[in-house]
Amino acid sequence: MKIIAIGRNYAEHIEELKNERPTAPVVFLKPDTAVLKNNAPFYHPDFSENIHHEVELVLKVCKEGKHIQKKFADRYFDEIGIGIDFTARDIQDKCKAKGLPWEIAKAFNGSAPIGEFLPVSEFENFADINFHLHINGELRQKGNTSMMLFDFAVIIEYVSQFFTLKKGDLIFTGTPAGVGKVSIGDRLEAFIEDKKLLDFEVK
Repeated sequence: MKIIAIGRNYAEHIEELKNERPTAPVVFLKPDTAVLKNNAPFYHPDFSENIHHEVELVLKVCKEGKHIQKKFADRYFDEIGIGIDFTARDIQDKCKAKGLPWEIAKAFNGSAPIGEFLPVSEFENFADINFHLHINGELRQKGNTSMMLFDFAVIIEYVSQFFTLKKGDLIFTGTPAGVGKVSIGDRLEAFIEDKKLLDFEVK
């Protein structure tokens, strides 16, 4: 199982980090050791003083495929869930400044908590899915798939040119604006529409 993640997919998030707007999906990978399941706590790593939360919708791949056309993309995922792409922003900024890869800022142990998944049959329109994140009961991030620069089908078509998708792979589809620092003791709750699918603490 691998995690394929998309960066810079919401315009307001691009603006808040002062990044350049991409002309194609920005892709990076996380290993399976990044996954946190069953609302397990996230243990804040000692190597960073600025871990940011990034709430994202997550697609679960249901069959193998490569060079997938957009019109067939919806055949390759059967569940949609929610997750957090934790980012060591201080480390990422240092790597970027030196022109170096920044996997260590994104792919570290426990950096991809995932919640429950819902069958695609529960969604009437992939282009109109609301999701949001509460931290300590306060709304911190909210998004809708209509705000994506690259929708699910475009993402699948693009990434499958480079990586063979396999059953059980996870695709993180990008985060909306509102990212910020988490601290030990914080409680994160993530929702698709009104359904809470992820609930865990930072320790």
